[in-house]
Amino acid sequence: MAGDQQAPPDTPGAPGRLPPGQRLVPGWPVSHYGPVPRFRPERWNLRVFGATASGGVHEWTFEELTALPRTTVVADLHCATGPTSTGHEWYGVPATAVLDAVPPAPEVTHVMAWAEYGYSANLRLSDFVSAATLMATHHNGETLTAEHGFPLRLVVPHLFGYKGPKWLRGIEYMTADRRGFWEERGYHNVGEVRREQRYSYQEADADGTDG
Repeated sequence: MAGDQQAPPDTPGAPGRLPPGQRLVPGWPVSHYGPVPRFRPERWNLRVFGATASGGVHEWTFEELTALPRTTVVADLHCATGPTSTGHEWYGVPATAVLDAVPPAPEVTHVMAWAEYGYSANLRLSDFVSAATLMATHHNGETLTAEHGFPLRLVVPHLFGYKGPKWLRGIEYMTADRRGFWEERGYHNVGEVRREQRYSYQEADADGTDG
């Protein structure tokens, strides 16, 4: 596919290097909270809002979104509870394309990724702008299935899976951090795989910037 990019071998989340505390599982297990939403293209959009540089809100239809630059990232998928599935080929819109199209205000430090049914995951801006972070529409050359996040899934390979919501619907720019869905329920506020940042009790300070 055009615009291919692959994570280098030493990138956290890249294939072939099982992180500490993880165990290899076959296939691609389905894991999510709540029901699988139905895709209605006439109602669907992706919103970028919050502390944008312009102060406004930007929305893309699915057709408009797929006209943005595309890239491919090959990376493993890690669950905070231990399973790792390997060699996923993700294809979609790099997160940096969103930032280029809708720049954040200078004081933005974090983003909140919003998905269907109000699910959310907070990320540091530095995690969102990683070269390997993308909003995937395809997996291993095929359109994502509904169970795996169709039409849009956030992929952040160096963070645990709960930081990459399926059924993505919005990106909120934030000037201060606040916890997302699983972060409010005991999971680590940052979630770096190689640092084994799994649960909130491992956080070294109040805002979870270390662990």
